[in-house]
Amino acid sequence: MSADPSRVLVVGGGIGGLTAAIALRQGGHSVELVEIREDWAVTGWGLSLTGPALRALDTLGLADRLIGLGYGITTIANCDSDGNLIAEVELPSLLGPGRPAQAGIARSELTRVLRDSAASHGAVLRTALTVSQTVENGTSVTAVLSDGTTRDVDLVVVADGAGSKTRELLGIDVTPAYTGQMVWRAVVPRPAWADRLFTFFGPRDNAGLIPISAAYAYCFLTENLATPDVLPDDELADRMRERLRPFGGRVAEVRESIRKPEDVVRRAVNTVLAELPWNAGRVVLVGDAAHTPSPQLVSGAALAVEDAVVLAEELSRTPDVLEALDAFGRRRHDRAALVVEASRRVARLEQAGQQAEVPGLLGRTHGALAAAI
Repeated sequence: MSADPSRVLVVGGGIGGLTAAIALRQGGHSVELVEIREDWAVTGWGLSLTGPALRALDTLGLADRLIGLGYGITTIANCDSDGNLIAEVELPSLLGPGRPAQAGIARSELTRVLRDSAASHGAVLRTALTVSQTVENGTSVTAVLSDGTTRDVDLVVVADGAGSKTRELLGIDVTPAYTGQMVWRAVVPRPAWADRLFTFFGPRDNAGLIPISAAYAYCFLTENLATPDVLPDDELADRMRERLRPFGGRVAEVRESIRKPEDVVRRAVNTVLAELPWNAGRVVLVGDAAHTPSPQLVSGAALAVEDAVVLAEELSRTPDVLEALDAFGRRRHDRAALVVEASRRVARLEQAGQQAEVPGLLGRTHGALAAAI
């Protein structure tokens, strides 16, 4: 527990914000979290919690619960467009023997568990609110909320995503960079053979399947050299099936189960990497607001949870908030930069048709991330 507990306002109720609320409450700090959405809606259907993500969640006491709600993964199967195996990678568990290396999980389940945990630890959670202004007062910061009320706190943690509006208020100049790819995701019934993470390298695009529970998986498609346009919602299922048409075998089987437009999302792939400092006074960026990799490394959630754990650790080591924020940024920047830059390189390789180089790059990056934070 911190020797000098702080009053903390967290902006954003996604993975980064909720895990920050949990870690800071476990450290003895007073925490209020504001989320601009009224209903805690999530975008997308599932994600993979990598080894580093599970390791960080384990320090919060949540890893086993989330693994139980999701689907444990120990192997990645890289295949050609017809489903023929190119290479299989056995993943080491960072949690120890008998526990999986990764876990696929529904985003809604993950968010629910994090939200319940934050509330049970005593964090105050409010919706339909965000921050419209912050004013430094020397030994504290006043946050003006979107409803006109104010909070006088010791620290504001900004976790409102890659397109962070709060980051703009701070004058931290970083613009999300479009990678030239669009990613499609659809929830599908889990085929019996989908007991691991599958990737499929196609002639034009790349696809994959990740189990997220005993009953469901999510299919993803990375659309290369794409215009970041917006398609009509009612066309998404038909359009995704058409994009998957060049794939045979297992992908063809899954493709035919994509029928409901409401089960499909399509988003532009943007990356973010803010340079240090990640704070402006007593207001600090975490998670996607500071660093957003493309999804090929499935490490955005891991970086966000690690941020939460490290921030709480640094605040516990010194009563000086500004010193703690400086130490936090120095511990986290290079690791985040490694992931973001590797993800950008993966996007370039995929668009150049050099998919054969991707597994090696992914393996090296995940190997580096296995090191302790």
